[in-house]
Amino acid sequence: MFGAIVSLALALLSPSVALAQGDEAWRPQRGQTGKDVMWLPTPDELAYRLLELARVGPNDLVYDLGAGDGKIAIAAAQRHGARAVGIEYNARLAAFAQREAERAGVADRVRIIQADLFQTDFSSATVLTLYLLDELNQQLRPRVLGMKPGTRVVSNSFAMGDWEPDQVVRVGTQVGYYWLVPANVAGEWQLEGLSETQGPARLSLVQRYQRLAGTITIEGRTLPLLSPVIEGDRLSLRYVDASNLLKAVRLTVQADRLEGEMAPPYGMVESIVERIAVRGQRTGSGR
Repeated sequence: MFGAIVSLALALLSPSVALAQGDEAWRPQRGQTGKDVMWLPTPDELAYRLLELARVGPNDLVYDLGAGDGKIAIAAAQRHGARAVGIEYNARLAAFAQREAERAGVADRVRIIQADLFQTDFSSATVLTLYLLDELNQQLRPRVLGMKPGTRVVSNSFAMGDWEPDQVVRVGTQVGYYWLVPANVAGEWQLEGLSETQGPARLSLVQRYQRLAGTITIEGRTLPLLSPVIEGDRLSLRYVDASNLLKAVRLTVQADRLEGEMAPPYGMVESIVERIAVRGQRTGSGR
């Protein structure tokens, strides 16, 4: 009997058995402290709503900063078919989250890495999910704004300082925020192809995150832009020309170039309107 007890004790201490029983012996505790934040699990309903808000799909690469137990990364793979990388500073919690991905059957699409998110490159993400603190979000904000225009960003509970969210959602008592990373279009541009002039026009834009203001100068006459909009890499402009006609231009931002067309007047069927190509080149920068 004594020998059997000793054998059982040794078996329980062996690494393979400890690994198999590790999640019974250790699970993350709500409120446990970490490097910069304490761990609090995201409610399922909010996690699902944030991923829906970000329109996550099979072609996305989701980076979850502060991955915790891996819930959001796993849900991105399970429910939306995306690939996901979770960044978690706590090594024990990161290992637990990876085992959760294995148990969920998505380990081929979910990778949880133990790392400091401030020292990790997440620039390849098409979707970024956050559950940090306001001050940490603000520290990350310059890096987020430098990501590819159109990158979708969602955050549980905490905002980004004065970067106004594009949408706010509430699930019970919980709040979630959504941003679309805007292209940097601030500065001076030269546009060619506008219908009312044979020569180039000068476009001047002032930008604060996704909010724009500016003017367009055509044949020496400077006209105010009417609520210009930047959505990811899509720039929309409207102005009233010298003939008192409302004109609209839709452009795609490609670094220091613009490509697009004059939009049809309000109410016109696009298919019967002659498309007029418009091109632009940045001549001066500013933000």
